[in-house]
Amino acid sequence: MLLDVLHDTHYRYQAPVQVAQHQLHLSPRATDQQAVESHHLQVWPVPGDWHLDIDPFGNERRFFTLTEPHDALTLSARSRVRTRPFEARADLDLQLPWEQVRERFVYRGGRADDPASVYLFPSPLVPRGADFEDYARQSFGAGRPLIEAAQALNLRLHEDFVYDGSSTGVETTAAQALAKRRGVCQDFAHVMVACLRSLGLPARYVSGYLLTHPPPGQPRLIGADASHAWVEVYLPSPDPAQATGQWFGHCPTNARTPGEDYVYMACGRDFTDVSPVRGVIQGGQHHELDVAVTVMPLDEAGFGL
Repeated sequence: MLLDVLHDTHYRYQAPVQVAQHQLHLSPRATDQQAVESHHLQVWPVPGDWHLDIDPFGNERRFFTLTEPHDALTLSARSRVRTRPFEARADLDLQLPWEQVRERFVYRGGRADDPASVYLFPSPLVPRGADFEDYARQSFGAGRPLIEAAQALNLRLHEDFVYDGSSTGVETTAAQALAKRRGVCQDFAHVMVACLRSLGLPARYVSGYLLTHPPPGQPRLIGADASHAWVEVYLPSPDPAQATGQWFGHCPTNARTPGEDYVYMACGRDFTDVSPVRGVIQGGQHHELDVAVTVMPLDEAGFGL
């Protein structure tokens, strides 16, 4: 599926910003299920200094600095990606019990770590704890295959939690969301990641977009979409000597497996690693923020990329 994504961000500052430094995760990530056909990013005012690199989690990120006073900042990212349905690798054991996966990630001196081990540990918004383990164990019975158990947890979170955009914010932790049993996609994903890690299983947070569909007979509203978040759990190779396994996606917000209607932007330990825009400014005082996102199939004309 060919999808165009438009992500516009506009800041208006109460007073001029004198100096600003920003970090962006606005570039789609190439994966086994997604090829990046094109990507264009424009920033106003035009930065005098740009830097592009790959972050510790394999995502493309950009840094820029503004040294002239400005009372507004606009970022416009346009991307085109070609997606396809997820396919599990033929060499993996989809019936591998979750306890055996956990055992693979128990530290033993002298043995090389699987790169996925970085996703075992607590992170700023995702702690580990008994509350998460207790909730997860209702889905992770003895001997149950990892992927089957993760799918069950995915469904339970969808059923037990209420989607409520007014109940949480971007700094809400997984513990706070678990206590409230409500939140948005970020919170659903954080809680699921915390549950999996608390069982000793590598899990990571994914930021991206989801293609939505307007009501029958209605046109697509430009700018009416939003960023989305979901979860990936790691299934290792059956051969302990082979380090590379495969990540399996789960979307607790929608109780489904991410498919070709999902656009993958970045992955990390939690939202703080993959925030689309973050930065430090001198001046500005208060600000207003407007974000407009559109995901559109190419057969709806696209954005002229």
